[in-house]
Amino acid sequence: MMEESTKGRHEATGRGVMYTVEEACQLSRIPLKDARIVVQGFGNVGHIAAQMLFDKGARITAISDSQGGIFNSRGINPYDALKHKTNGSVVEMPGTEPISSRELLELDCDILIPAALENQITEDNAPRIRARIVAEGANGPVTPAADRILHEKSTFLIPDVLCNAGGVTVSYFEWVQDLQGFFWDEAQVNQQLERIMKRAFQEVNETAIREKTDRRTAAYMLAVKRVAEATKVRGLFP
Repeated sequence: MMEESTKGRHEATGRGVMYTVEEACQLSRIPLKDARIVVQGFGNVGHIAAQMLFDKGARITAISDSQGGIFNSRGINPYDALKHKTNGSVVEMPGTEPISSRELLELDCDILIPAALENQITEDNAPRIRARIVAEGANGPVTPAADRILHEKSTFLIPDVLCNAGGVTVSYFEWVQDLQGFFWDEAQVNQQLERIMKRAFQEVNETAIREKTDRRTAAYMLAVKRVAEATKVRGLFP
């Protein structure tokens, strides 16, 4: 793949998380400025989403990685946290208190971004999740049983198939650019990603309301419908 077509790909998944969180905040009437955000997993997705939301005025109150977590109710600068992580972990960052990954998930916050491993929110801890919005930066961080509990609690869940789709979307952009031999600058990549992510968010939310179902089921319904329509139009092919 040619070098010109990779612009914006590194940040794409985290940027997509940020776009969907923005939309969820707007629907939930949660001002993003000073919104309390907890991030589990401070890798490529988590740290980029945290930095971009921080830049928009949100308050990152807790962060964790594979070694442990840190907490500060007044806020943590994610850029400083990333510099500290060059030592191997965010743990023991000056000006923060230690917190376990389990405790971090159950903190009182506006937005929880599980961006680490699958099966982090389960039937056991879902009743204690206090976030108003859960944005699945990782693949499958919420189990099916926990899904039902969060839905019953009216927690605004942004499913992984939507929330972390920014990376695969920009990979599609790369394929299109390579086919055309015409390469976009990073601003154009980000603009197109924002348009597609926010449109997808609205379509999922509208489907959930129309079909009276949760947003994960709505996302799957849209996906199956599109595959079926494409198969009908194009037919099966090798």
